[in-house]
Parts: sequence; C-alpha cells; structure tokens
Amino acid sequence: MLTPLVDTLKQLRYQIAHIEDDTLIQEYPELNAYLSTLNHDVPSALEDIEFLYQFLYVYGRKSEATFNRFRNELERFYLWSWNFKQMSVFDLRREDIEAYVEFVVDPDSNWVSNSVQWRFKDKQGVRCVNIAWRPFVYKENGLSQQTFAAMFTALNVFYKFAILEEKTFANFVPVVKKNSPYLITESQIKLPDTLSNLQWEYVFGVTRDYCDAKPELERNLFVLACLKGLYLRISELSERPQWSPVMSHFWQDPDGFWYIRVMGKGNKLRDVTLSEDFIVYLRRYREYRGLPALPRVDEPSPIVHKLRGQGGMNVRQIRRIVQQSFDLAIESLNQDGFSDESEQLKAATAHWLRHTGATHDAQHRPLKHLSEDLGHAKIATTDQIYIQTNIKDRAKSGAKRKL
Repeated sequence: MLTPLVDTLKQLRYQIAHIEDDTLIQEYPELNAYLSTLNHDVPSALEDIEFLYQFLYVYGRKSEATFNRFRNELERFYLWSWNFKQMSVFDLRREDIEAYVEFVVDPDSNWVSNSVQWRFKDKQGVRCVNIAWRPFVYKENGLSQQTFAAMFTALNVFYKFAILEEKTFANFVPVVKKNSPYLITESQIKLPDTLSNLQWEYVFGVTRDYCDAKPELERNLFVLACLKGLYLRISELSERPQWSPVMSHFWQDPDGFWYIRVMGKGNKLRDVTLSEDFIVYLRRYREYRGLPALPRVDEPSPIVHKLRGQGGMNVRQIRRIVQQSFDLAIESLNQDGFSDESEQLKAATAHWLRHTGATHDAQHRPLKHLSEDLGHAKIATTDQIYIQTNIKDRAKSGAKRKL
C-alpha cells in the first residue's frame, strides 16, 4: 500500500516530535510500519524523512499554500526514490533525477487517483492512512507547464537547503531542468484572466438584486467588492494562523482618506486605498450586520463573518461565496440570451476579480499607485501583467512594417 509521509501543516509539529522522540508508532502506526520495512533497502529512511519535516517546517510554516505545494512535490519524490531506486534522495545522481522526471510524465497507474484525497484520517486519536490517497491526481490534458515548473522549483529549493544544512554537496536539478525536453521556455504574450464588463455587471448586479429577497447575500456583495475593488486575494480576506482580518484593519488618515491593512504574500503588510464607491458598500455591509456605519480603531469583528459560529472564514469558505455569485450570474446571463458570456464565466475563479479590477484601473491610475495597492514588490511586475507597455509599443511599431 502506498503510504503518505506528511500530514497537514497543523499536524507537522506533532510528526516532527514523534520522529525525534521515537513515538511515531503511537499516532502514526501505519507510517511507522512502512518506515520500518524500508530499513533493509534504505537504511537512512528515518533520517531522510526527519530532514523532510524540518525543511517543510522552515519553508511552509508561513503559508499553508506554500506548505502544500512543497509537500506534494517532495512527498512523491521521496516515495519514488525509496520504492523505485531503493535509495536515499541524497544518494540520487543526475540520471536518477532525469528518470524521476520521466516518471512524473507517465506515472505508474497505481500512483494515480481520480480525485484529491486526505492523506490521513483520525480514528480515536490515531492518524490512519486513507487507502484512497495517491501521490498523483489524474488530469485529462496531462501535466501543465506550470506543474513541471513547480516540480523543478520544489526540488531545487530542497537541495539548496540540504547543501546549506550540509546534508548533501550536490544539486543536479538545475542541469536536469535546463536540458529537460518537457519544460517549454515561454516568451509569448499572456494576458491576465478577467471578467468582461458584461460578466462583472451580472456577477455584481445580480447578487445585489437578490439581496432584498436573501439578505445573507449582502456578505457575497461585500466580498465581491473587496476582491475586485481593492484587488485583494482571497487569502488576504481569510483567517490564517498568523493573521485574522478584523474591522479595525480599516483605518482613516488625518485627511479623511480610508485604507485597509492586509497581510499579503510572504507575510508582508500593506495598506490598500479605499475608493468612495467601496466605502458605500462597506457602510451597506456593516448596516446589514448591525454595526455602526464605519469601523472603529478598536473593533474586533471579523471582516467577513460566518452566518453561524464565531470568527472569520477560511479560503475555501470565501471561495464558495464567490462561486455562489458566479452561479447566479451564469443563470441570469443564460436567461437573457448571453449564452457565450455565460459559458465563459464557468471557467472563472475568484482570482479573476483581482485581475479584473487592476486591469480596469490600469487605464486611469498612476502605475506606482496601482502597484502599491496590489502589493507588487516591483512596478515592472504590474506593468508586465496589466499594462504591458513593451508589448504595446512593439505592436505599434510592428503595425507600420511594409511588405
């Protein structure tokens, strides 16, 4: 049976402790049994997995998304190395990593599942392996370039860290990546995924119209306003171990301008400016919740509240709220005869709202101001994604070429 090696981010500290004090058998008996069977072929398996836990703790504790990304890539790399090569990951050579890339392209069918599954399930305090879990999830169109890039990034960061920790003295990943026939270097024009003006009008307008009949949709309306009007990521509105978005994060300067303080990628705090239009919907949302019109500096209420229970919402819950509004808009677009717009909206994700707001505002806001509200470290990043000055200049000069 294929055995997962790493549990959730929340459980990682317990796994580290169990490895260090030799009590893994108590909470993870199946994982302990699996590691014991490896002793003959891979004597250093226990040391290898202990290092994996340490790496994931260092690189993953800031963000659950980062943890999950590294965990997924490295867990199956470890399992492949142990099962197919009977070797420690620190004994692999260049040709072995090349063989692993080939395996990722066409994994053994027993390693592939049709859906994402939990690795472990809790049974009376014991973390039992979910027999439906597999290292890979089947994708109809095969692996994307983004998936290949993520694999190489995870392996490269892992081996660089191992070198710093003097666990190994070689990193063959860069040379394998450079010569990989599967990784395509892109120089093509890529526009951000956005909603059309009509799609946005329906997503926001239909939700607003339904609020009279279903007052709870006021929360949906406010979330849409945050994601599109403030260019926020869902993670910046959600509860995280190190950050809880509350109403006191809205603040006003002496000149009367309003901001919201958010924690973005890399745990970086930034203050995003609020538009006059947004403040209208902030007031409306707070009135629905029975709160004063504008936030106080000491207000502990979560920015996006749960209808039942205490505290704020997680990423998955907020994503469901956005999808609910998308579904209402899809239905209304179909009813009004806009079948093409409706069909295209089915592919949209919540992150499209951030791109939609930024793309629209790039036409009339100074680039520096837009970049700072988006939380980009470099103005060039904002230009490359939303304005694409070089591409447009190239297109203009190219249009004047003579045959």
